Amino acid sequence: MRALDGRLAVVTGASRGIGLAAARALAGAGATVVRLARTLENGRHDGFNDLRCDLADVDATIAATTRILGEWGTPHIVVNNAGAFLLRPFETTDPRDLDQQYALNIRAPFVVAQSFLPAMRAAGTGLLVNVGSISDQVAFPENSAYAASKFGLRGLHEVLTAEYRGSGIRFTLISPGPTDTRAWDPVNPDARPGFPRRSQMLHPEDVGEVILFAATRPAHVSLEWVRLMPYL
Repeated sequence: MRALDGRLAVVTGASRGIGLAAARALAGAGATVVRLARTLENGRHDGFNDLRCDLADVDATIAATTRILGEWGTPHIVVNNAGAFLLRPFETTDPRDLDQQYALNIRAPFVVAQSFLPAMRAAGTGLLVNVGSISDQVAFPENSAYAASKFGLRGLHEVLTAEYRGSGIRFTLISPGPTDTRAWDPVNPDARPGFPRRSQMLHPEDVGEVILFAATRPAHVSLEWVRLMPYL
């Protein structure tokens, strides 16, 4: 018997990168995985149950989470991974850039959590993982909008941890350092002084394995925060 046999997991932003790595890791441990992403097509693909959903759209997110509760039931594991990344000097960051970071990095996790937590509380068990960033702890130049949103996600995580203590639901914030995903394509860090090369970065699978680790801890273990960094 595998560690997550009979468990339902929901992973947002799971079409590629960290989200896909997490979905594969959880499925490999036996979980039934529902993936949410705006680039997915509805249906069953590669062993996953896929729902097309733009997580920046509140109504679409609520519709998708409602469908999950109705068709698959209450999730045991929820991974808030969908997010946006922006690297831009403060003085050239448009307020609309901040809105875009906010929509995916804070509002989407908030809506997903609010959709599932009542059912998880009624079940008396569950794990909600928020995928943050090293930028939710450390300030870097050109990170104003991104860091503001990730610091906000960290705040949401800490409030939920306090508010749901004793409910049986556990919360984990994973704060990865630079991870080699398509988010870096517009930046080309290999050509920028002071940035790690992509070959030196974490792999999405490294983060996926930590998510699986959190999901397979005994019920009496609360893994509240993990800072994951490439060893340079």
